[in-house]
Amino acid sequence: MQPQDVAPRPAPSSASSADPVVDVEQAEAALVEHYPRLARLAYLVLPPGLGRGRRVLSAHALTQRALPRNRTTTPVIPAQSTGREVDPGYALVRLRVVRTALEAGLPLRRRAWPRRSQLPPLLPHVRGLKLFPRSGGADELALDQRLSALSGPGRAAYVLRGLERLPDDGVRQVLRAAGVADPDAALREADGVPGQYGLLGSPEFDPCSLQARPTDLLRRRQHTKAALVAGAALVVCGALLGLPGDGWGPDGAAAPPYAQNPAAEAALDPGRLTKAAPAAWETSARTDFSVWPARGGLTGDEELLRRALAVWARPGESVGVSATPGTATGGPAGPPQLLYAGEVDTARVVVLHDGLRLVRYAEPKDGSAGAALDFARTDGAGRAAATAVVLGRADGNVRYLTAPWVTKAAARDLVEPDSGARELTLSDGVTSPLASPVQQRSGACTSWNALELTDGSDTRVVTDLGELVPARLTTGRPGAAKDASGAKALDAWAPYACSLGAVRGQGVRSVNAWEFATQPLPDGTGSGAWVCTRAETWRGEGARVLAQFRTPGGVQGAVAAKAQDVPACGERDPQVLAGVLWKSEGGHWYLLAAGGPDTESIEATGGISDSADGNLLTAKAEQGARAELKGTLGGGRTIGGLR
Repeated sequence: MQPQDVAPRPAPSSASSADPVVDVEQAEAALVEHYPRLARLAYLVLPPGLGRGRRVLSAHALTQRALPRNRTTTPVIPAQSTGREVDPGYALVRLRVVRTALEAGLPLRRRAWPRRSQLPPLLPHVRGLKLFPRSGGADELALDQRLSALSGPGRAAYVLRGLERLPDDGVRQVLRAAGVADPDAALREADGVPGQYGLLGSPEFDPCSLQARPTDLLRRRQHTKAALVAGAALVVCGALLGLPGDGWGPDGAAAPPYAQNPAAEAALDPGRLTKAAPAAWETSARTDFSVWPARGGLTGDEELLRRALAVWARPGESVGVSATPGTATGGPAGPPQLLYAGEVDTARVVVLHDGLRLVRYAEPKDGSAGAALDFARTDGAGRAAATAVVLGRADGNVRYLTAPWVTKAAARDLVEPDSGARELTLSDGVTSPLASPVQQRSGACTSWNALELTDGSDTRVVTDLGELVPARLTTGRPGAAKDASGAKALDAWAPYACSLGAVRGQGVRSVNAWEFATQPLPDGTGSGAWVCTRAETWRGEGARVLAQFRTPGGVQGAVAAKAQDVPACGERDPQVLAGVLWKSEGGHWYLLAAGGPDTESIEATGGISDSADGNLLTAKAEQGARAELKGTLGGGRTIGGLR
């Protein structure tokens, strides 16, 4: 298929006077916050003929160059198909990413200088390694092949529809502003590819989650020898040229010194750190991390704070850096807020907050080399989410810094809710150590510790999933879920607590458990419980859903189905349908399927054919049989079984 023409860029004066003006700072904030999404957008629009390795580097280069040099008007801000407004800063950098990605696919022309996006990127640059995204499944491979057959504008139209969730009018606006001569032709071309938009979020198309392999080792060795010979010749020639005559200037071949940046200097000055007043949270309209006071015995140690800020801005080779998925690891844009500085077990710890991220710096107390730098995304945190931060882990235990409004802390074993809570001491908001479930091996789960926090008349339960911010646990129907406190809620979580290990290190914000159905067993031995657990993330993407079934007397639930990045069992779509093959005590096999309360009928096809009115289906089956499930809701809408 021939590529469509891309029209020249519009002149700056073509923007309407009513178009919003975006400052560089606003564009930078949008670029940093949405960097993984913008890089994925660039990777998908870039021509596949570049190869996966160069597409990765080009996607990062185009995304980083999308930052404007000065204030710029934003001619296109289409709303998403959901009706949500789009930030002008994000709309601007998205448009610049799409425009340069389309330019990269244009053919080179004689007697014309190539555009920068058509050349291999200078930065980022990787030597000695080939980087490429993780491989997906057969569906992702098929979609990539279909997209490679499209022109650049056609790919852009498909990706803007699926990844950005723009309606067709919004896609036309973006393509027209990006210089596409015929957006309608691009949309018609995109119509020829099946709408598998959920696959666009796959690791197959993620240039931020990469695999590394060595380049051609023999060729690299030959090039190294040639480079050494050329370098030696250059040194000899340089020495000869530098002896007589005027020679070089007083600074030799050094480049001019960089201009000082006042904002960057302020961000690294411990004297500029912001601190909330101790009682600010009592009167502030906001109750999140921004009103936490600075605590700890080393808040006045400027040398420690200076090291923490410097390592944040420029982590060295001996610094271990970790970040939750979707969290940027760049330095602060301005002076951050100090939340804690003190000694925790065998380390000195500093916790900082820049409005979007929590950052924890830790160094050994004995002065030995090495440090740790951990990042976690916390934008949009409210009172219920900003309850605690992990200060440190040692000897299998974890310590938390709790919110200033927390008055009591206790440890609970979710697997044994009847064992009661063990009270923890609070010293300047820091808890005494409690055993962390992070190091627990899967398959040997006999307990799962959680932290119970009392905030006035409210009690919340959170658990450590290996990140800075513990995940909040709730129970109930999506949209009406409540904190997992009280005997009934704790009993509901007990059989499913060990399934939390499946979402360690995924940037999880909260996990809800909802018992959506109870199904009588066909052999008359009681009823089984259907529970859906959904883990929401701070970044919005990557939500994980498990449908679990527990028979009478069962200690733990069995996972019947699971899915990722689907709305099922969430606030947007509180519907779910799942099934499992179950063997009775008499040795007979059955298909048990259940849907939520709004399900009016269930039908099974394929290896098992049966149907039933209501939200429960019981059908005779053979061992190993497979079936497709379809549920019909009250309004006539149909849903498929969770996979």
